[in-house]
Amino acid sequence: MKEIKAYLFANTANYQGHVDERFMDLATQFSRMQDARTNLGGAALVVYFQGRKVVDIWTGKKSETESWQADTLSLCYSTGKGVLSTLAHILVSEGFLDYDIPVARYWPEFAQQGKDKISLRHMLSHQSGLYDIRHLVADASEMADWPHMLDVLAQAKPRFEVATDAAYQPLTFGWQVGGVLEKATGKTLAELMQHYLIDPLQLDAAYFGVPKEKLADVARIVPQQKNSTDKPQKAKAKVKPQQARKASPLDKLLELSGQNPQDFQDAMIPKGMKNFSFFSDAGLQAIIPAATGVFSANSLARIYAMLANAGEWQGQQLIRPEIFKQLSQIQYTRRDRIMPLPMHWRLGYHRILTLGKSSSGFGHMGFNGSGAWCDPERSLSFAYTHNFSTASITGDYRLWGLTQETLRCTDRVLAGRKGWF
Repeated sequence: MKEIKAYLFANTANYQGHVDERFMDLATQFSRMQDARTNLGGAALVVYFQGRKVVDIWTGKKSETESWQADTLSLCYSTGKGVLSTLAHILVSEGFLDYDIPVARYWPEFAQQGKDKISLRHMLSHQSGLYDIRHLVADASEMADWPHMLDVLAQAKPRFEVATDAAYQPLTFGWQVGGVLEKATGKTLAELMQHYLIDPLQLDAAYFGVPKEKLADVARIVPQQKNSTDKPQKAKAKVKPQQARKASPLDKLLELSGQNPQDFQDAMIPKGMKNFSFFSDAGLQAIIPAATGVFSANSLARIYAMLANAGEWQGQQLIRPEIFKQLSQIQYTRRDRIMPLPMHWRLGYHRILTLGKSSSGFGHMGFNGSGAWCDPERSLSFAYTHNFSTASITGDYRLWGLTQETLRCTDRVLAGRKGWF
């Protein structure tokens, strides 16, 4: 109820930047959703429509002492999976590798433990069986060592036979896909990003491993401080000896539906994670493509604007038409072992999640509720970044709401009415 009240009575112009008047309703909603929490963090929203930027707005705090700026960068968690996948599709277009050739052809060490049949297609569609991080490393800090993690994945044993099931790969996705890109080209991931994505699209910021000189540009979590008028809390009751955690109603529901809560834990929570922060300097500089991609909202939206235009950008065909047709095809329709709802996995992307509006587009969201996507039928792309501590495997309701309104505003331009569905 408190959040609904804050939304209804919010300042509708609490943002900076540029908005095409046709998308003013979207800017108003962005402001409503951010207004009550701008002292706790910041956010940015960029939308491209028909090849032109029509929304570029931001608000709130970049850090405890700084305001969000037009060029502020944000840690986007799994949103980076879509960027890494886009790079993979470009390299397939360039002839460096093929979706269906076994990865071991490029990366011989990867064939260990029965992985000789796994292909890039299996990796991108989460059907390789390599989703378990909890039993691969003894401590989360190991994830910051890129060469080590490639060796770990090469030696790993899949949890199921390739292509017999699907399980979202929250952390292992980046070492699988990033590793084969490096092995197939002989170039580092940073070199590939620069040459095949950043330079052609003239991106202002897109990193898997933030350079030291760019750390100051990254938004950080803003510590929540108690208001001076807060009443002192009552003394807590004595702490009882720790007991085994009882199964929650959600755990029981997952089990009844066929999902195993242990799969979720194994995929999401490496041992020692409490001692490792993605937002620390070490975390931001680490190459963990599935989780620590750092981008500006503009860079994300421009990447997807290229995808919204069938792989072409300003006269450059980055992705060949026959490759583009494949990347957006749904590979798996059922709910996988990890996600609580069917994601309709494409090659590195999932369906667009809205509050009802239909779209055949695709993209990827992040654990903190960031997200980026494109809708080629509407010639539309979208990116939302922030530094709030919100965390959910299915994103934040603000991402769903902003996505919904973006599609509605676009339909008013294209069809004369916004509509809800």
